[in-house]
Amino acid sequence: MTATERSLPEAAEERPGYARRWWVLATMTICLLVVIMGNTTLNVAIPTLQRELDASQGQLQWAIDAYILVFAGLLFSWGVIGDRIGRRKVLLIGLSVYTAGSLLGAFSSSPGELIAWRAVMGIGGAAVQPTTLAVITNVFPPGERGRAIGVWAGTAGIAVAGGPLASGAVFLIAVPVALLGIVATLLVVPESRDPSPGRLDVPGVLLSILALVGLVYGIIHGGSGAGWGSPDVLVPLLGGLVLLALFVWLQRRSTHPALDVTLFRNPAFSAAAAALGLNFFALMGATFYLVYYLQGVLGYGPLVSGAALIPMALGMAVMAPGSSRLAERFGAKAVVGTGFGLLTAAVCGFQLLDETSPLGLLLVILSVQGLGMGAVMAPTTESIMSVVPRHKAGAGAAVNNSVRQVGGALGVAILGSLLANAYAARLGEAVDALPADLREEASTSIVATLGAVQQTLAGGDPEAAAAAGALVDPAREAFVAAMHLTAVGTALATALAAVVVLVWLPGRRTGSGAEAPTRG
Repeated sequence: MTATERSLPEAAEERPGYARRWWVLATMTICLLVVIMGNTTLNVAIPTLQRELDASQGQLQWAIDAYILVFAGLLFSWGVIGDRIGRRKVLLIGLSVYTAGSLLGAFSSSPGELIAWRAVMGIGGAAVQPTTLAVITNVFPPGERGRAIGVWAGTAGIAVAGGPLASGAVFLIAVPVALLGIVATLLVVPESRDPSPGRLDVPGVLLSILALVGLVYGIIHGGSGAGWGSPDVLVPLLGGLVLLALFVWLQRRSTHPALDVTLFRNPAFSAAAAALGLNFFALMGATFYLVYYLQGVLGYGPLVSGAALIPMALGMAVMAPGSSRLAERFGAKAVVGTGFGLLTAAVCGFQLLDETSPLGLLLVILSVQGLGMGAVMAPTTESIMSVVPRHKAGAGAAVNNSVRQVGGALGVAILGSLLANAYAARLGEAVDALPADLREEASTSIVATLGAVQQTLAGGDPEAAAAAGALVDPAREAFVAAMHLTAVGTALATALAAVVVLVWLPGRRTGSGAEAPTRG
């Protein structure tokens, strides 16, 4: 391959597309698989890690959130850097860092080590995930970009299925896939960058890091049980919001902004960003409590629990590419609105689940949920990226992924907090059947309760064992009731997203490219 083939010049804006763009798309899906599989694998393996590493519920929460915190904080910075020094370079750096973190994380012997290596993975993941979208935006012409983004979004569904099924190799699964991604990137991915990047807005980049870290940390800490009104939560949360407002104020007045904040005046951009964030709020929050339902209430192991999520993953993988074509024909408003309607119906279907529900019922519900999410992801992503100038694709992709991560963090924090509080309240004094030193931790989750029961049964005291054994059924009933309440909160979020989409997201385009008149 010549140097010319490896570089996309400024004139590429008028070219029909990079000649090997479909090979590039295949490579970007491999790179995306690396990042997403590493996270879905950990989510399903949480109960196993809790036992093997003797980790508390809070430590396990940080094993997930350490990645999210670092990832969210660095997303925008990596996007800007990729636009300046080259997205191919940033992709290779990110894959290398992520691989190293995964390999070292596989041999963690304590919760602290696990959290540290997850943070390293977040550094690499922040470089990889938005860069894959930026590369796709650059190599595909506008007429094909929607379909390419649909495939990219559908890859998330495949990763959701593949990660849980590999739960026995929580971190090692990412290593060979990442190495394949590195080789493929070197062979087929062209370099692309902003041809006239101008002066780097260093204060803006630093403000974005501090604002996102403070905001996400406050969300995570509030959801971990610290209390939303405590100073440890309010200071970083409000500080992050203040810094974010300052970032927007400075960007509007800068002659060389890192992000053109006037993009948010465009309904296609702002409504799509809000819808995408709410979609991941529901996805991450629902996955969090579904894993505990499958393993704590129904008693399935990690492998079967992962396999149970396949219908949702397949629904996303099948619907996401098709939703791009549907959006071209009927408009993003109709497709995304229908997607949120399906998603809301699926979440409401959780009310049908109890301690003895057949697995088939859950699989039907998850299939509908996957179809709804697949209908949302690709059109909203395309709506965002179609507004961003091509030479700023890295920053645009970073915004896209930032709202996904903040939405996901909010989902786990808010819905996880609601679930934990509702479970503890429903369990009530029944936990007093356990030894005093086990009660506080046992009240935090169904898995912690069942673990305390097993520990008491192994203690050799027949009277204590009998009392603890009688706690199993009340604990499962309490969790189901808490899950039903939490699912109502999830449904409210998806219904709100449907309203946002139907009111503000642009409708079908006419042949001239103008928006067809739509109500709302």
